[in-house]
Amino acid sequence: MKRRTLLLAAPALALAGALPARAAGGRQPFTLGVASGEPAPNGVVLWTRLAPDPLRGGGMPDEPVPVDWVIAEDERLRRPVRSGRVMALPEEAHSIHLELDGLQPDRWYFYRFTTMGEASPVGRTRTAPAPGTTSRSLNIAVASCQQYEQGFFAAHRHIADSSPDLVAFLGDYIYEASWGRNLVRSHGGPTARTLEDYRNRYALYRADADLQAAHAACPWLVTWDDHEVSNDYGGEIGERERGEPFLARRAAAYQAFWEHMPLPRSAKPQGPNARIFRRAAFGDLAEFHVLDDRQYRDPHACQLAGRGGAARVTEAECGALMDPARSLLGAEQEAWLTEGLRRGRGRWTLILQQTRMARLGGGQGAPVYWTDGWDGYQPARRRLLETLAERRPEQGTPLVLGGDIHAFLAAELRPDFDRPETPSVAVEFVATSVTSQSNARYAAQYPRDPHIAFGDASRRGWLALRLTPEAALAEMRALADVTDASTPAETLRRFAVEAGQPRLRPG
Repeated sequence: MKRRTLLLAAPALALAGALPARAAGGRQPFTLGVASGEPAPNGVVLWTRLAPDPLRGGGMPDEPVPVDWVIAEDERLRRPVRSGRVMALPEEAHSIHLELDGLQPDRWYFYRFTTMGEASPVGRTRTAPAPGTTSRSLNIAVASCQQYEQGFFAAHRHIADSSPDLVAFLGDYIYEASWGRNLVRSHGGPTARTLEDYRNRYALYRADADLQAAHAACPWLVTWDDHEVSNDYGGEIGERERGEPFLARRAAAYQAFWEHMPLPRSAKPQGPNARIFRRAAFGDLAEFHVLDDRQYRDPHACQLAGRGGAARVTEAECGALMDPARSLLGAEQEAWLTEGLRRGRGRWTLILQQTRMARLGGGQGAPVYWTDGWDGYQPARRRLLETLAERRPEQGTPLVLGGDIHAFLAAELRPDFDRPETPSVAVEFVATSVTSQSNARYAAQYPRDPHIAFGDASRRGWLALRLTPEAALAEMRALADVTDASTPAETLRRFAVEAGQPRLRPG
């Protein structure tokens, strides 16, 4: 189904005849659109936020506001299946996180919110198939890294028009700070540090019509990376802050993230802490492990003097790179992931995480590693890949999905990257950034690593992944010009993976 522009982007026009006179009063509360997420066989999470003045704190009264909702089998909402009322609370920025159950598995639904005499856009969502059933296909759009100032969100327009079953967004939904060259838009504010700052930044991004269309088209699974808080932060350490000042900032950032994502209440932060690593399944076709590689990690190895964050180092100058005690995921999450992978369920096992897992920097001479990703936690990566090596083929073919590096990448993963003759245990696909500018060093190093089949840092876009019981088909979808809001997209490269055979083939 192509995007219904009238219903998804212009609720006031679609429903003008049914609204009270107050609808023309300039207090439209649904300026940030609608969204859904966490699809389960019997339900989903439906989201919206009331914000008639979105860039200045929201513009809502400091009191709870009742919001009515309806979910139906048709896009004109003539066959409703559930309806009710929920309260939007001021302490949650008047956001709604409606956790619905009682729905039928493997169904498309349509939903809408109403309040203050106004109606929201109509969103489209779906439930997952029930356990024990294997669907013929699942279409996933994989996206990350959308710096608002550096381009337009045309990738989301194309995603919406492609009618995916699911969007997997893998971090850097907002950027806390301004940076880059030849900017085409402005944040219109300073670096985000307070709860109000982060709320306004999310509202700016969420007000984008193309991003709203992608959210309204299907359910999302989301996780965060660093820029939802600050660049290259790890655990309790930012680049320039640490300890209590940084934890206060992290608490504000986590709260604003939850307020603007279609996440359940179980993911709501408690101060600077929030559990967002979780599992989801699409019947017996696919199982998802959604990771958080920021909150629990050990500090970056060999940080530069006077600052936190990442560095570029060799093994000779940074012995901590090979310290087996260090973890990117933290002990609890690492054990949780290991247990889930060993249990195994689904034809495909998808690990949704933020960054590149394949080693980058091998070849002749002393390898230089960027410590912000898995290269900075090499024994932890090897533990994970060894767990995948122990699995039986019927436990699901592993696919690792990532973002962060502002480049397309396809690679075969092995516990020991220095032994390319050994069998691959998983295939990795990294989606380039939606808008964020690239670093040329990635493209220059790809040919030095034999496990990397393809890498390209020159284009912006997203990854279209189609799963069937027999194969996974990946299309690297690239925009012609991210500074042009109407830019077309093309397929840069295609790859295929056969079920039970974690190896890359031309698509």
